[in-house]
Amino acid sequence: MSTSLSAMSAADGRLLIPAEEVTGLLRRLGTAWIRSAEETGGDLEPETVLALAGALYQVADQIDSECIAWLPVRPDGE
Repeated sequence: MSTSLSAMSAADGRLLIPAEEVTGLLRRLGTAWIRSAEETGGDLEPETVLALAGALYQVADQIDSECIAWLPVRPDGE
């Protein structure tokens, strides 16, 4: 799996990555795990792979939900 992220450095030196890229990466990773398990059989039981991927999807959903909660409310018509 290959991916690139748009990173920026904050004034205090911390690295910032857009949330949508983080959540997309988490979802792609979970999907890659599932595909890999299906194609190769892997060492893990399918239920374990599904549980791990599901946990990544839940974290991504939580990040999305928290970001949506930060969005400003627009007046009707905008």
